[in-house]
Amino acid sequence: MPNLTDPIFNDDDKAREHLEALRWPEGPVCPHCGSYDKIKKLEGKSTRPGVYKCNACRKPFSVTVGTVFERSKIPLSKWLLATHLLSAPKKGMSAHQLHRMLGITYKSAWFMAHRIREAMRPIDGSEGPLGGEGKFVEADETFVGGKQKNKHRSKRAKTPVGGSWGKETVFSLVERGGNVRSIHTVSVTAATLRPILVAQVDRKSFLMTDDAGQYRYMGREFARHEIVNHGIEEYVRGDAHTNTVEGYFSILKRGITGVYHHVSQQHLRRYLGEFDFRYNERKVSDTERAAKALKGIEGKRLTYRRTDEAHHA
Repeated sequence: MPNLTDPIFNDDDKAREHLEALRWPEGPVCPHCGSYDKIKKLEGKSTRPGVYKCNACRKPFSVTVGTVFERSKIPLSKWLLATHLLSAPKKGMSAHQLHRMLGITYKSAWFMAHRIREAMRPIDGSEGPLGGEGKFVEADETFVGGKQKNKHRSKRAKTPVGGSWGKETVFSLVERGGNVRSIHTVSVTAATLRPILVAQVDRKSFLMTDDAGQYRYMGREFARHEIVNHGIEEYVRGDAHTNTVEGYFSILKRGITGVYHHVSQQHLRRYLGEFDFRYNERKVSDTERAAKALKGIEGKRLTYRRTDEAHHA
C-alpha cells in the first residue's frame, strides 16, 4: 500500500509537480498542438498554480488537460491517492471504501474509479500479439454474474446468455510468465472466439486449452495445440495445462465477488482492464504500478454523462 504520509497525497502543489514529472519528464508539452519549445508558465495572483500558455497555438493548459482528470473539481492530491489505492490491492478497492478514505461522496468515488480504470486500460490496438516462437499461451473462458436463484424474479434471464444463464462471458488469454488479455464476449462459440484468438495470439505460439469443442479446430492454426481433458480430471500432462489462466480467474472472481459484489454489463470491460493491468504489472512495486497507471491518463476522456448513462442503461 502507498505511504499515506507522502506529500503528494496531501498537498495539491506537490501532487501537480509529481504528475508533471511523470507526464513531462523533459518539460511541458502543449496538449493542443504538441509544441514543447514555446511554452511559458503563467504567474500572478489571478492565475491558478500550474497553468502554462503555448505561444505556438496561443492556448492555456495544465497537466490535467487531455487526461481523464480534466475539468475535475476533486483535488489532484486525492486523484493521486485514489490511483495508488486502486493500483495496490490484488483484488481492487470498492467505491464505498474509496469514498470513506478520501472523504468524498460515493457518487464521486464511483466516477473516479471508472476514470482510473480507463487510464489502466491500454488504447485499443496499441498492443502486439501475445506469445511467439517457443512461448505458451493459455486460453479459457469464465462467466461473471450472480446465480439465478439469488436474483429477483424480474432480473432473471429468460434464456441462456453467453453460454450461461444470466451471466457475462469473459475470454482470457495468458502468456506464461507474461501478460494476460481479457475480453468481454457475447458467447463462447468458435465463431465468436476464433477472431479474438487469431488476432491476439502469435501463430507461432504453443496454444494450451481445455477440451471445449470450440478450440479443437482453432488449435490447428498455431504451432502446437495441447488439450487437457478436465472431464476426466486431467489437469496437467507434461507442459500441457491451463493452470495459469485458471489462477488469473481466481483473482478476478474473488475481486468481483468479494470486493465489487456486482459488475454491470456496460462496465465489465473497464473492470477487466483493471484486473489485467494489476496482473500485468505484478512484478513491480505498488509505487511503480501507480506511476504506470498515471501515465495512462493521457489522451483519454471520460465524462460522467457517458458512465452514468451506461450505469442506468
